[in-house]
Amino acid sequence: MSLQKPTLLAADFEGVFIPEIWIAVAERTGIEQLRLTTRDISNYDELMQMRLRIIREQNLTIAQIQAIIDELEPLPGAYDFMQWVRTQTQFIILTDSFYQFVAPFMPKLHYPTIFAHMLEIDDKGIISGYHLRTADSKRKAVEAFSAAGFATMATGDSYNDTTMLLRADKGVLFRPPPNVIAEFPQLPVTTEYAELKAHVIAFLNAA
Repeated sequence: MSLQKPTLLAADFEGVFIPEIWIAVAERTGIEQLRLTTRDISNYDELMQMRLRIIREQNLTIAQIQAIIDELEPLPGAYDFMQWVRTQTQFIILTDSFYQFVAPFMPKLHYPTIFAHMLEIDDKGIISGYHLRTADSKRKAVEAFSAAGFATMATGDSYNDTTMLLRADKGVLFRPPPNVIAEFPQLPVTTEYAELKAHVIAFLNAA
């Protein structure tokens, strides 16, 4: 008799369950460069340093950014999918966003477990830096889940998700841009929650 492993779904947050926060900030402020995300730039530090420079130049405060985030809602269908997953397996969100940004979404999504990073705010309310929990944190989290005895599926949409998708027992792209699809043809692509749900069911049945 074989012993089954417990299962876990690890998922990205922005672009999968909520809108891209920086794109929303770009749309509200008219600062077009802030539209660039990890879907466009693979080097996360390069992307964040560009954002921090623009914020300083524009005197954009954390309060102004949080006011924009407060107006955002989860993507259509995200809540129902997340609640379904939580009835089927363990579920955790691994995001390269920040606790100061994602907090408004927690009550809207029934307080999922989330691993995020932290922002440094100066005395003028301007974001002056950021602190990663650890480098390549998504991949390391999935490796830790595996070491803890879990069979893990992962899903995400961007460059910064690909290391965890490739490390997981099963990795699935969700609504990725064409450039990510082209560079990672070994990863299956989904665009709707029903498709992602089918992959989860297949993973759970095979675990």
